[in-house]
This record gives sequence, structure tokens and C-alpha cells, in this order.
Amino acid sequence: MTGDIPKVNVAVKDRILLHLLEEDEQADRYVVTAALTRPGIAEACAQHPPNVSRAMRTLLRKRMVSEHSRSIRGDDRKQKTWQLTDDGREEAKNRLSELSKLKVLIRDESNTLLEVEACEAPGRLQADLSVLQILLHAQHEGVLTFGDIRFGLVKKKSEDTDLPPPGRLKLLAGAHATYHTSPPKTRTVHGRVDAISGLDDWFESGSPCMVIHGIAGIGKSTLVANWLGSHMHEVPHLSVCWYPCQPWDKAVGLAVSLLHRFGVDDKHDPYQLMETLPLTPGAEFDVDSWRRRLLAYLTDAQAIRERFVGESGGPPPYWLIVLDDVHHVTTEARDLLGALLDISKKAPLRLVFISRTTLDVYDRRDVHTRDIVQELPLHGLSIDEITDWVETMDGASADPEDVHKMTGGHPLALELLEIYGQTTHGDWLKFLDEEIINHMPPEEHELLATLAVAESPVKWSKLSAAVNWEGNPPERLLTYGLLLELEEGMWLHEALRERFQREVGTASKKRKASLK
Repeated sequence: MTGDIPKVNVAVKDRILLHLLEEDEQADRYVVTAALTRPGIAEACAQHPPNVSRAMRTLLRKRMVSEHSRSIRGDDRKQKTWQLTDDGREEAKNRLSELSKLKVLIRDESNTLLEVEACEAPGRLQADLSVLQILLHAQHEGVLTFGDIRFGLVKKKSEDTDLPPPGRLKLLAGAHATYHTSPPKTRTVHGRVDAISGLDDWFESGSPCMVIHGIAGIGKSTLVANWLGSHMHEVPHLSVCWYPCQPWDKAVGLAVSLLHRFGVDDKHDPYQLMETLPLTPGAEFDVDSWRRRLLAYLTDAQAIRERFVGESGGPPPYWLIVLDDVHHVTTEARDLLGALLDISKKAPLRLVFISRTTLDVYDRRDVHTRDIVQELPLHGLSIDEITDWVETMDGASADPEDVHKMTGGHPLALELLEIYGQTTHGDWLKFLDEEIINHMPPEEHELLATLAVAESPVKWSKLSAAVNWEGNPPERLLTYGLLLELEEGMWLHEALRERFQREVGTASKKRKASLK
């Protein structure tokens, strides 16, 4: 998905031209603002000052800009400034016209992902942003979200175009569109008694964090959503934030949404949490300062009471943050996730991470000795669970053992069996390719592809030698049911085997030879 995001890359020269065009009203003035100085231009263009100096030398040679020494408002000394020449002004307008047509991604007020031209984005976001600011945010953040604090006050649309649009609303308006305050409606959970019991035990234990991990489509989000839905009836004033992570999400966007859920806004920010957020494109996010201030806020009972006074149920007993598909942001928001985990040890905050992979944002000792993190691996349904499900299907006559052998108990395959009556429906096979096989590490892919050419289970010693694998069988593949350890040896379910057997030719011949 990340590769599908429109790529925005604005050259340094273009950034400077667009910025100086925005400040063109200050041309020839004796006293100007810092926006025309090297530091001001560097900040507006998300560049280091030396890069600005190099670009300016090029623009000066081309007579696009002129250099002046002017008084700076608020400063006692004169500084070097730049402004556009007539040729530069014409070139800047041409570049603005072309760059305005670049496509950017935005999330509007209803959380709909839209691809629009850069010149249309300010109106859709109801924000007072220039084309340059839109492009720089798109380049550094990927997706622009309605109500992002860095975009300033949201401007309320007016139906009467004769009246100027009044300034309105508050910072963080629209951040609610990025998360949910209750779990999403999902399909019915079949089986999973042990997994539900594990979640119940975690909930009762008070442990700060639970990590549910498993392959795509195995039912992680469905399980948590159904479990959480029942618990919200038992604890009606539980404050939930269900945040569906996307491939384009950044640490700042996640931090903004969490602050909104914690009740921080322009009217209530006693610990100046908003000041920790980068307000300009490319600026660094001070995660440590954000962590310290948020911890102080969440542990300040008086501040929390003031924020939620008058609301139904009063202050929440604690916040439960569910980050769904958190594997999308583990690289981009690693420090933020670590900060959240640290806060959860000392504040009324609990975390549920739903991921396709195990996470490395915490220490293994947090799992095994400190009781800070609990992990719940989710794999395919058992034969007994498949039997119970098949018995409820109308007109289905599939043998549960055959279904388990063919699909490994993957819930999506069972759902398609229920709908279409086919044990290995084409949609599920396509899902296997796109969501599981294509995302495997090369060494795991080769191991399973080699096993797939065998006619019967293969002893681990023989299989590992064939693919030059050192050590024990891969725990991840065993846990997720992609690799089966039988008495006769290692094996894999038939549908997965069939997908790997499509890889014919020289590679297949080499794999067969390696097993002899």
C-alpha cells in the first residue's frame, strides 16, 4: 500500500521561489519580517540553512532573486534578505501553477481518504494553508488529515458566500475522524475459547499491554472487537480509543489523535502538550518531551477531573488504547510506541496492540519476567472448532478434517466455504498470495517452497539441510500454522502447498534435487 501513495518531492529551488512569492508583498520594504532571512526561509522550506545558501547562489546567478541588507522586525541588527526579481516572480508563478496540480492524499472530516490536487486541499481541509505548505506536509507526512493541529484553526465553511468565513472551532477538530470510541462491528467469532479466556485474564490482571499477533485474516481484530464490545457493557464508562493504523500513518498523526482522545485541546492543555508537536513540515517530533508531559497530565487527578467535569460518568477509570494493524507504524513510530508503553506502566492507561508480526518495541523481559506485556499468538481454528462451525452452515457437507488439511483452519477460508460451498475458494487463494506469501521473508519463502515440492512430510534435519537453515524450525511459521510439525516430519496445509507449487521451472527442479 505504501508504494501506492502519491510521491511528492519539491525541489529546494521551487520551495524558495514559492515561499518568496508568498512574501512578495514585502518586496522593497525597508523593514521586513524574519521570513525573508536565511533562518526564516529555511524553516518555511523545511531545509537546513546551508542548503538555502547554496540554492540562493544559483538563483542569484540566474537573476531570479536579489539580495539586500534590511532591518528585521523585532531585531536590532540588519540581516541579509532576499526577494524575487521580475524574472523570478514570473518563474515562481509558473512553478506554482504546475505544482498546484500535483496529487496529494488527504483524510477529510469524515475520515474518507481522497486524492486531490494540491490547490484543492486547503478547501477540503478547511485550513489556511498555502500550496507550498500542502506539498511539504504531503512530502513529509504522506497524508494530510482534517483538523491536524499543525494546520492551525479549522475555518468553518459558510453557506453565504457574501460573508467572510468566521474563524471557528478548536485545535484538533476533526482528529476524532481518525479513531473510534468503540470497537468496529465485525463478523461472528467461532471458537477461540482459549484466546477469549486469555484476554479476560489479561483484563483482570491489570497488566499494561497485550499484543495479539497472527497472519493476515486470521481473526485478530474480529476477536478483540467482539471481546471489547462485551466488556464495554460491563464497564460502561471505559474510555476506548480504537485506532486503525494505516501504511501512511506517521508518529505525529498518531500522537495528535491520542491527545484528542485524552481530552487535550486548545481550552484544556495544562501541561502544554501541543507545544511538543512539530508545527512545521520536516520539524523533529520531541517524543521524550511528549512522553514526560503526557505522563504528568494523565497522573494529575485534578487536571483530569477539570477536563471531564459535567460529562456522563465523570473522568474515565482509565483509557484503553487499541492500535489495530500496528505493524504498519512500528518503523515510523517506534519511539512513540515505546513511550506509550512506558506511560502505561505508571498512568491509568492500558494498551492493546494488534499486529501481523511480533513487535520489537519492548524488551523480552517485559514479557517473561516483568509482567508488563502479554502476548497472544493467534493461529488457525482447530478441527473441533471447524466441526462446530461446519455444523451451523446451511447445506455445507465438507469434512472438518479435510477442511483443516486444506486450509489450516484459516477463518477466511471457512467464511467463503459457508458462502460459496467451496473449501478453497479463489478469493481465499488470492488472499493467500497477496497478504501472506508475497510478504514472507525470502528465507521463510524458500523453506516453504522447498517443502511444497515434496510428496510427503520431510524430517526437519533433511529440510533444514536442503535450504541451509541453521537452528530449530522457525517458531513464527509454526505458531501461525503455516508450517506443521507432524510425527512424520514437517508439512504445510494443502492450499498453501498448491500456491507454492505454481513456482515451476529451474527453481522447482533445484528444490526437488535438494531434498533427495
